[in-house]
Amino acid sequence: MNMLEIIDLHVSIGGTPVLKGVNLTIKSGETFILFGPNGSGKTSLLMTLMGVSGYQVTQGKILFKGQDITEAPMYERARLGIGISFQRPPTIRGLPTGKLVELCARKQKIDIPAMARKLNFDTFLERDVNAGFSGGEIKRSELLQLMAQRPDLILFDEPESGVDLENMALVGNTVHELLEGDGPKGASLRQLGRVRHTCGLIITHTGYILQYVNAHRGQVLYHGKLCCEANPHEILKHIQKHGYHECLRCLSTDDKELR
Repeated sequence: MNMLEIIDLHVSIGGTPVLKGVNLTIKSGETFILFGPNGSGKTSLLMTLMGVSGYQVTQGKILFKGQDITEAPMYERARLGIGISFQRPPTIRGLPTGKLVELCARKQKIDIPAMARKLNFDTFLERDVNAGFSGGEIKRSELLQLMAQRPDLILFDEPESGVDLENMALVGNTVHELLEGDGPKGASLRQLGRVRHTCGLIITHTGYILQYVNAHRGQVLYHGKLCCEANPHEILKHIQKHGYHECLRCLSTDDKELR
């Protein structure tokens, strides 16, 4: 089953086009990796999928579980099963982090302190959301919220950004657990004979997250358009060797090199 279908999506911010005909399908249980230089529209795509205000869809559709959510408000998308880990979430004064996590759980019976301890985050539950948090602490807060929400589609905006090497394994393994359940690192649920439903769309610059997740599809977003679909590891090697300027040639000449 297709969990997410993006059909000829055009998006503008303040009248300026940022996405120019994006087509993308993610099946149930898939993890899709999205590469691209700064300013290419990657975060704009995730914000549009989540329904964040300010991102105007001027053409195209977004289907989630077969339902048209193009005009749906953010809260409705969250209730349907879409979650997001923001790269730069806001600080919310007066709201303890533990209370926000409780709201994300939507009355599910979960042990929030135990979940927080897995992320070395239990001492932050009484602190206001993101107030004085470091980059790595913000990431762990975002992951804890997703653990409580248990969405069917998870959008990750650079999960390794702002995370030091000491905490990269913690973040990476948590992302893996969110996508694969309790399957061991490096093994997909399909390999273990179980059905996986959760799917993910991950933006990455460094590629570190590929050491932890089972991703077999990826593309580059360049100048608001998708190109160069291939195995994410091969895309990363190509970018490291040639840079993103090759993607412009790919877009203009329909080069099949990475397809």
